Formats: sequence, C-alpha cells, structure tokens
Amino acid sequence: MTMKPLPLRFVLFLLLVCNAVFQIGVLGSTNSEEFDFFFFVQQWPGSYCDTKNHCCYPKSGKPAADFGIHGLWPNYNDGSYPSNCNPENSFDKSEISDLLSNLEKGWPTLACPSGDGVKFWTHEWEKHGTCSESQLDLHGYFETALTLKKKANLLQTLKDAGIKPDYEFYDMESIKEAIKGGIGHEVGIQCNHGTSGNSQLFQVFICVDKSGTEFVECPKMPRGRCASKVQFPSF
Repeated sequence: MTMKPLPLRFVLFLLLVCNAVFQIGVLGSTNSEEFDFFFFVQQWPGSYCDTKNHCCYPKSGKPAADFGIHGLWPNYNDGSYPSNCNPENSFDKSEISDLLSNLEKGWPTLACPSGDGVKFWTHEWEKHGTCSESQLDLHGYFETALTLKKKANLLQTLKDAGIKPDYEFYDMESIKEAIKGGIGHEVGIQCNHGTSGNSQLFQVFICVDKSGTEFVECPKMPRGRCASKVQFPSF
C-alpha cells in the first residue's frame, strides 16, 4: 500500500511551525544566558524609611544601620536588561537554608507589611536571578551578592571619608569620590526625597563583571536625580 504525498500547503505549514518553535527556543536561551555585566545595588535603610510611605521592619527585627542589598541585576551595555528569563526555575527557600541568617542581616526587607524576606528574595531571583543562570545557580546568586556586599563595605568607606548617616548634607561629588576610592571604580547613585522634601542618598549601583567576582567600570550608568548636596539620614 503506497502512501499519498502530503499536500504542499500542509508541508509548508509544518515547516513554519517547526521554525517558530526553534526561534522561541533560541530567543529564550539567549535571554537567560547572554548579558554583559551586573548592577549590584545597595540601598540605605534610613532613606528608604524616611519617606511618606514609611517602612516596616522585618519579622526578625530592626536591621542594622548599614546598607542593605536591593539586588544583583544582569544588564546589557546599552542600558537595557533581561528579566523573568526562566519561569520554570522558581525560588526555593530550601536551597539557600545555609544563607538565611546572613540574608536577613544583609538583604533585609523593609516593605510593608512586615515579612521574613522570602517575598523580596523570590521577586529578585525570578525577575533578575534567573537571567544569570549561565553564571550562577540560585544558591550562587544569593551567596555572590552577600560576598559583594562585604567586599564593597559602603558604610565604612563613607565613614572613613568623614561622611556619616547623621542627617547632615554632603556634596554628591564627595560621596562618589569616597566610594570610588574604596572600590576603585565610578558608581551610580540614586536619591529619593525624605518627608521634609530633601534629596537623600538612597541607592548605590556598583558594576560587576559577568562572573560576579570583580568590580568594573560601568558601561552604562543608571538614571538618578540627586541634588549637588544630599542628606544622609540616620537609621
């Protein structure tokens, strides 16, 4: 019994479907595997809390008066960034059980209502961390961020330059120069506005190579509006 050849239209349709599936696979892998550098972002809790929205301390208690991690974000050199690269690789708290104590201290949540940090860490992993899978797995992602925080030691670097969280105003350029002297590279700084309306030192963006180990010059600085003098509130 001989089989009839498939109609040409059907063959063309199958080819189109196969090509589309292939393209989706290629785009998906590129999105998660290819990026140029990380933004390592830390935020000052005094500025986070001194806003009209206020803040809520985590269930573990008030964090230390130190910069806290906001995230480790894969970025492209042109300023764009990948996000939500692998919905199938969801956050699993059990994989970072040995890091939880350090995460509560170094990567605390200040969002309301009070939480244990898991919602914050889940968001950061699923939006940003999954896009670094070619370099870091889930455990490596959080461990790397904690290591970078110790390496940067922002608060001590600023204090060594006479810049302290005492509600005084400091020259923005002096803040940048102090941090550059500490880590060896220019950084990006974002400010917010406190309840009194003053421009405050809020977030510091440090650029890190793809491996997550070395600070590098930023190919692209984040957008951030700061006054020439900014307030450094206590916490």
